[in-house]
Amino acid sequence: MSETSLRVPRRLAAPPASWSRDTDVVVVGSGIAGLSTALRYVERAPRGRVVLVTKDVIANGSTRWAQGGIAAVTDPTDSPLAHMVDTMAAGAGLCDPTAVRTLVTQGAQALRWLVERGTTFDETPEGSLALTREGGHRAARIAHAGGDATGAEIERALVERVRAEPRIELIEHAFVPDLLCGTDASGHPAVCGVTVHVMGEGREDGVGEVHSRAVVLATGGMGQVFAATTNPAVSTGDGLALALRVNAPLCDLEFVQFHPTVLWLGGAARGQQPLISEAVRGEGAVLRSPDGERFMTAEHELADLAPRDVVSRAIARVMARTHSDHVYLDARHFSAATWQERFPTILASCRDHGVDPVHEMIPVVPAAHYASGGVLVDGHGATRVPGLYAVGEVARTGVHGANRLASNSLLEGVVFADRIAGRLAHALPDPIPPTPRSQQPTGELVDPDTVTAVRTAMSRHAGVRRDEEGLHELEQVLAELGTTGSTVTPGVAAWEATNLHTVAAAVARSARNRRETRGSHWRADHPEPAPQKRVHQLVCAPQGSINLHRLVGADPDPQDSPVHAELADLAAPALTARRAPGTVDTHDPTGATVAAEHVTAIVAAALAEDLGPAPAPLADATSAATIPETQLGTADVVARADGVIAGLPLAEHIFWTVTEGAVTMERVAADGEEVKAGDTLLTVTGRVRDLLTAERTALNLLTHLSGIATATNQWVRAIAGTSARIRDTRKTHAGLRVLEKYAVRCGGGTNHRFGLDDVALIKDNHVAAAGGVAAAVRAVRAARPELALEVEVDRIAQIEPALEAGANELLLDNFDVESMARAVRLVAGRARLEASGGLTLDNASTVAATGVDYLAVGALTHSSPALDIAMDLRDTDPRTN
Repeated sequence: MSETSLRVPRRLAAPPASWSRDTDVVVVGSGIAGLSTALRYVERAPRGRVVLVTKDVIANGSTRWAQGGIAAVTDPTDSPLAHMVDTMAAGAGLCDPTAVRTLVTQGAQALRWLVERGTTFDETPEGSLALTREGGHRAARIAHAGGDATGAEIERALVERVRAEPRIELIEHAFVPDLLCGTDASGHPAVCGVTVHVMGEGREDGVGEVHSRAVVLATGGMGQVFAATTNPAVSTGDGLALALRVNAPLCDLEFVQFHPTVLWLGGAARGQQPLISEAVRGEGAVLRSPDGERFMTAEHELADLAPRDVVSRAIARVMARTHSDHVYLDARHFSAATWQERFPTILASCRDHGVDPVHEMIPVVPAAHYASGGVLVDGHGATRVPGLYAVGEVARTGVHGANRLASNSLLEGVVFADRIAGRLAHALPDPIPPTPRSQQPTGELVDPDTVTAVRTAMSRHAGVRRDEEGLHELEQVLAELGTTGSTVTPGVAAWEATNLHTVAAAVARSARNRRETRGSHWRADHPEPAPQKRVHQLVCAPQGSINLHRLVGADPDPQDSPVHAELADLAAPALTARRAPGTVDTHDPTGATVAAEHVTAIVAAALAEDLGPAPAPLADATSAATIPETQLGTADVVARADGVIAGLPLAEHIFWTVTEGAVTMERVAADGEEVKAGDTLLTVTGRVRDLLTAERTALNLLTHLSGIATATNQWVRAIAGTSARIRDTRKTHAGLRVLEKYAVRCGGGTNHRFGLDDVALIKDNHVAAAGGVAAAVRAVRAARPELALEVEVDRIAQIEPALEAGANELLLDNFDVESMARAVRLVAGRARLEASGGLTLDNASTVAATGVDYLAVGALTHSSPALDIAMDLRDTDPRTN
């Protein structure tokens, strides 16, 4: 089928501005993300000023409708790692591991911040936080307030703090038609404020401008683009449309989460629908088909607590099979007191609509709930357009991937608000003037009368179930609705309609182009996921026409590896030796990155041999088939023989890479340390299938390098008491030279040259070709005067000519012990001396006693036997089985 052209305006037609403000930061939106950003910024910037713009009254965003709670690890029996694993499992291979790790490790701190700002969470009789479970979580880690009024309580507390803060100016009943843009000092387009239309009830009427050094979009979701949603009327995707109009890419828009249990109000119901929180199932409610069958037990190991995408698809299949427009949620076993204490808001809502959940099952149906995608941002909330940031549901941080884990959204809003505030407080962009609006193109507005048709088409073709035919028809409908040809009067209704149409078009194009089923995106015509992970789609509109770009997300950034600095130090001697002086400095961030990348490339190549090249999933087929995805376990890496250890940072990096950072590691031994058989070297906790996948690659390198370190140490011990040192050669395995020479250092030896370019070494063939030792030395000195010069000699007579020619070091090739001693006396300190050839552990001490500086042992890196090391799976978490 041909691709339909989908166009969006570059700027919304609006009256000229009649008033203006100046501030540091504009925050657009007053949910938990916007309020937290404003408060965090003024807390971090003692003289900072914020203008907070909200479309309705300050407390009427999506946050107050959040029933279930906020997910954070506060129970000592839980762990951030377990929370990370659950989040990534729900995200179906599209989560950004770094973003998820940020979320889960800062969760408890974010919860404390909310409490300190006045939020009152429910407690147990003993005074600790009352925690519950929701779908996709394998532990009780959901804090809640007022039973099922968590969002309302958080909103209340934060609103009070914002209203009391004199450096936060609040503009309510205000719509933001567009962002103001100018040109920064680098010549790049940059955001420098917003236009604001106050709808007759604020302190300023009409359209004005707020000039700022940064704009933070916290506009929430886009649920109102669908016919039925849990989102309030203000959730019209305004922030997404604003970003798209200034060429800030959107990402993963096809992943719209449909909440599986929304109160069914009849086939004609439209707009915001009452939500039946997932926490109801967390407390033991179950789903039943119209004929009473409990169907989720056959769908997923977690049954009714499966991730939302799984539950929504299962409900859709049951509805299709039974020709019904809803299913039932059965919580009749709850007592009336339980309903009243734990879920008073839901109880009242159900009764208001004629359903008494104490005595009857609740009719439910999936409805649009949460957008996992959004404006593409980095780890500090910055978009690709300078001056523009995004936080909360409007942002795509990478936390949610293809499907949000329940109750992570409130946490995300607080955690990433703090990261944005920290960035801005530390380095606020320089002020720039906006480009006059007369110089910016304006597009047609969409007729508000088309909104119902847009919503109907989106729910029909881009709802829970999608296919090529329906999505193609959807694009055609949207193309027609976007070109009405009528003159539309600028105003809030037209602006909202235009934003809704823009977002609908972006979602439709993204959904049509992702031809796989993944997370909350169900393509009935492509029911299986594609094998690649972290393939994203960016939506851009550089010339007013929607374009898609595929983006292959990187595996965890090696710079985030907990052993990044050690990897840099490991490789530094090799890179320093082989580059011009000063070009590699591991104390400099650039030099450290170059050095670490040298090692991580070796690791990546080793993993690719076992698992295939990126972006293939990092999974062992056997482990993936036999072990549940979220089963956690702990393994010990144990020495099976006495020896010296080398390569633990590499092993840790391999485990970290394969687990995508979802791992905790405790190093018990250290590189260069002597260990005994039975000693534990490293303890690793993570997904069991990941540990077994990483095991062989990690042990291959660890056993090999530890074998080299152990053999080197034997030679070092053999010459103890002399001034000589054990030295390696270039007899290494392809691709492993840097690592093998590192292992020699761990064993107490030292490294000879790393390559043919860092030291000049004249051997017998060079002498023959040049016409003598002296001629060869002069030629090297003329061509490469900066290099250290070594000359290999095989008889005493060659020593004096080499020294006279300027040799810094002499390599005594196959000299007997008596000849070595004579050579030492002859040289008398004028050059360093290396003994090579015919060396054994038995004669090493005798050779070293002659006074030579080095004993060169080529077998160290070439043929040392591996040290026996194994990995023992100690235990698994029964909650994750």
